[in-house]
Amino acid sequence: MSRRPNQPYNQDTAYIAPCQELFIYYLKGRLKADGAVFADNYIGNWEEEEDSFLFFSQPAFDQVENLLKRQPQLSYVDSYHMPYEQWLGEKFTSFEHGKFRVIPPWEASTGTKNNHGGKISILLDPGLVFGTGTHPTTRNCLEALELAAGSQKFSSVLDLGTGTGLLALAAAKLGSKSVMAVDLNFLAAATARHNVNLNGLQNRIVTAQGRAEDMIACPANLVIANIHYHVMRQLVNDSGFLGKKRFILSGLFRSEAKDIADNLARQPVTIIKQWTYEGIWHTIYGKALDAES
Repeated sequence: MSRRPNQPYNQDTAYIAPCQELFIYYLKGRLKADGAVFADNYIGNWEEEEDSFLFFSQPAFDQVENLLKRQPQLSYVDSYHMPYEQWLGEKFTSFEHGKFRVIPPWEASTGTKNNHGGKISILLDPGLVFGTGTHPTTRNCLEALELAAGSQKFSSVLDLGTGTGLLALAAAKLGSKSVMAVDLNFLAAATARHNVNLNGLQNRIVTAQGRAEDMIACPANLVIANIHYHVMRQLVNDSGFLGKKRFILSGLFRSEAKDIADNLARQPVTIIKQWTYEGIWHTIYGKALDAES
């Protein structure tokens, strides 16, 4: 990734707003590193299984054609032209939720790395990654983090499926001295790392690309998993999960949440609180039986 729509031209002083238009090229297959460099209008590559979506700020048919010639494992499927906000699904602007104030860097002013008007400020640049904090599961996770921090401080956190890194940033801002933020998608992990840098938390948050199933064994007092149900179902039966003192599980539909709760009932854990949004989205906060509340 060479540049994202809202990449700051100077991380310490000023920011440019997101580019207005996206030119997206959908390819079947995954890119290989071949040493070639895209032009300055290249933004990044979003990979989903065996699909690649190349993002540019200007039309780039010639660059894509050259790529297809160099890498025969790729095939062209389609292309799209849309406003940045349409891809993101919203017009992202500052908002408050609970103790937090989430601020896009193009709306930031001096001092917003710290508390702002009594709120805990988080600078968040979503780039091409979903997860601005407006989804109900993310907001419920923020509430669960506040609850967890209020009962007993957590010194280490594992955030699986970190996306933009918002929950990892919130955990660090609430006092966690060590946070591991993990996402399977390279662009998500890179975006989370960018947001860690924006907030000056490089000494407390480590970002990594990887599978949640491989990372669940990482030591932490608290694990957050706002992640696909089929992955979570594996996690809650893993010895790495059962070794955590507390957990926040989210991104679940009603039937999925019931299955996870039934699974947890057979484990040496207890559910402290559950959140439900409009009967659709569910979030679970709990702890190991031998852990303090």
